[in-house]
Amino acid sequence: MKIEQIYTGCLAQGAYYIESNGEVAIIDPLREVQPYIDKAEAAGAKIKYIFETHFHADFVSGHVTLSEKTGAPIIYGPNAKTDFEAIIAKDGQEFKIGKLTIVVLHTPGHTMESTTYLLKDKNGKDHALFTGDTLFLGDVGRPDLAQKAAHLTQEQLAETLYDSLRNKIMPLADDVIVYPAHGAGSACGKNMMKETVDTLGNQKEMNYALRAYMTKEEFVKEVTDGLLPPPEYFPLNVKMNKEGYKDIEEVIAQGENALSPDAFEAAANETGAVVLDTRHQSDFAKGHIPGSIFIGIDGSFAPWVGDLIKDVKQLILLIADKDRIEEVITRLSRVGFDNTLGYLDGGFEAWRKASKEYDMVTSIPATEFKQIEDDTQNDVPVFDVRKSSEFQSEHVVNANHTSLSEINDHLAEYPDNETFYVHCAGGYRSMIAASILKSRGIHNLIDVQGGFKAIKEAGVETTDYVCPSTLK
Repeated sequence: MKIEQIYTGCLAQGAYYIESNGEVAIIDPLREVQPYIDKAEAAGAKIKYIFETHFHADFVSGHVTLSEKTGAPIIYGPNAKTDFEAIIAKDGQEFKIGKLTIVVLHTPGHTMESTTYLLKDKNGKDHALFTGDTLFLGDVGRPDLAQKAAHLTQEQLAETLYDSLRNKIMPLADDVIVYPAHGAGSACGKNMMKETVDTLGNQKEMNYALRAYMTKEEFVKEVTDGLLPPPEYFPLNVKMNKEGYKDIEEVIAQGENALSPDAFEAAANETGAVVLDTRHQSDFAKGHIPGSIFIGIDGSFAPWVGDLIKDVKQLILLIADKDRIEEVITRLSRVGFDNTLGYLDGGFEAWRKASKEYDMVTSIPATEFKQIEDDTQNDVPVFDVRKSSEFQSEHVVNANHTSLSEINDHLAEYPDNETFYVHCAGGYRSMIAASILKSRGIHNLIDVQGGFKAIKEAGVETTDYVCPSTLK
């Protein structure tokens, strides 16, 4: 028996490869499926089944393409309705993988088709649980994403989730290994642990949602408390996962279209494409195409693209290091953005050499910001673009809060003429914010390098620290 968790940090997502006696099951595959095929071929094995725990909202799964390439059927749990051929399994139905057995446990609540897969070893002993978004480590799946489809309130979905956990998962043995679909950083939960594998017994001890004597009323209140609005691209990803999508190889071929500076400029002007700059934030600050949006490939790239660009049908033109073009297109496609028109051949340097107009972001070290704060007695406009919980926990005295995910709702709050300062935790999100503000015609900003961490280390006055777990 072989179980491999294939974890993708950018999406905080875990796909699973299970192998026994030459047969393979894949659970919740990513969009680019060739690695799964290569892994099976290298082992002399055949992919027999593709299991989906639910219709994912935060990424586009590779189930359709993988099925087309291997002939393996796609399996969903009860209540799933797809536009492509799939096995809609019954609760308790069993599937054989070599000497192993996978049992379907219908666990609705996150969504109504949500299903957990119980893996039994060759002796029939319960070995592992692939929980999808039903159970995370330290948390459970948010119950507010499927309200429209299920015709239920988030409270009713939470009640359903409570029953699923109590009736299907918690009765299992403590030594069963839990393999969730996501870890810390995913927007599908709110309190996930950084670990990605655990025992069910430890989760019964550590996970607030699995308290032995927790009432349904307590569960509903705690699970729904503090939920942030889901990203707007989530329903679009669900739609693609239900209906199907283009082969990723087609998407990559379209996006790998090298454009000269003149052709790139013409394409941007004629198509209304978003110019997406994926370089490091320091490179973007030193020079970028006016109106371009920065979302660096080495940060939480795909989730921020989804959260800020929102419409998966949006046309995109890329600025990226040439050796990373395919990577960028692939990671865009993971969240459903399939309409990359091409990239700037030769990168930003080619644009500059062509004597094209470019812009910069003024960026200063935290030590310089400290001097400015001292000189003005903390009376300069400061905008913190971190999450609300980060800001509430600790922030620069007199700072304004305009979270990056909601920045377009705060544009009127930024000064028209007065210079203001922008920061996040470490510098990545503030440069995204700076790019968005400048694309909206707001140029009187200065980015503080290194974010709040550097600001605090420089000795800038901050509020007293409050543990985030105590905040409601």
